[in-house]
Amino acid sequence: MPAFVTFGRVLFAVLFMYTGASKLFAIQATADAIAAKVAIPALVAPYTSQLETLAGMPLPQLLAMAVGGFEILAGLMIAVNFGARFFAILLIFFVVAATFYFHDFWNQSSSDGKVLIDALKNLSIIGALFMIAGYGRGPRNSEPAYGDV
Repeated sequence: MPAFVTFGRVLFAVLFMYTGASKLFAIQATADAIAAKVAIPALVAPYTSQLETLAGMPLPQLLAMAVGGFEILAGLMIAVNFGARFFAILLIFFVVAATFYFHDFWNQSSSDGKVLIDALKNLSIIGALFMIAGYGRGPRNSEPAYGDV
């Protein structure tokens, strides 16, 4: 059974590593999508303008780079089972926020089922992340990890 869990964890992590890399390879497109969907609250606008000045690039571009890097890092950590519980919990918050901002099926026309399918897909990803967070590294057995293969 441990071999199946390891294989499933690696396959699941590939999703985040791929989407993170695709965000980094298309930073401007990702930044444009972020700028179109996410509004910066007026309360934090002075701080974000300072951050933009410091970095020399607009906030959506900074967010695109941060999100891409975070997805790759979190996917790798889940794949190698190092801090899997912690990164699964972080990814739960990330996927919930991404679903709320980017897959808002409640604001779409009823004829567009793709957004609802994407939201349901994210709901199932959240469920898998809860399983990883609940399972964590799991108990250490005295038998070899791949003895049942």
